[in-house]
Amino acid sequence: MSRTQYEVRVSGRMSERAQHAFGDYCDIRIVPAPPETIIYVGVVDQAHLQGILHLLANLGLTLVSLNQLPNMENQ
Repeated sequence: MSRTQYEVRVSGRMSERAQHAFGDYCDIRIVPAPPETIIYVGVVDQAHLQGILHLLANLGLTLVSLNQLPNMENQ
């Protein structure tokens, strides 16, 4: 199944607990970039994206930005 790549920026540094909460997502990379944390994640559909945003809210993380990344396979 094709995945759309997103860059998700949250305010502050993600705790170990928050990082482990993303353990079920196989296509994810978490990068500390003070004063934010950048999460690169592959998303299958809108429901998957909503689930990620819901998880961020449940963890008390503040969303700074959400950007769809260009599809590099077609370039």
